[in-house]
Amino acid sequence: MLASGGRHVSLSFMQGAKIELDLQQVMRKGLILTSSTLRPKSDAEKARLAQCIRTHLLPPIAAGKIAPIVYQTLPLAQAADAHRILEANANIGKVLLAVAS
Repeated sequence: MLASGGRHVSLSFMQGAKIELDLQQVMRKGLILTSSTLRPKSDAEKARLAQCIRTHLLPPIAAGKIAPIVYQTLPLAQAADAHRILEANANIGKVLLAVAS
């Protein structure tokens, strides 16, 4: 699913961490696979990371300097259409589902 030169970051796993992976495909496309988890880090390291996020990441997000690319927003009732867009790889950016409040 990743484009050539794409980067995949794993932060946690909902259904286990074991997968089958074609490393030839990873190498051919020049992909970057990386991961992180907070669980084994000390409380001091978690606090340091939280402070870095507050200092360096949240201000540009709040100022609108960092924002996701949104391809399309669809109502929740069109979730199947959203999946078709993703499966066809027709999007550049996020496909959002809007939930009526």
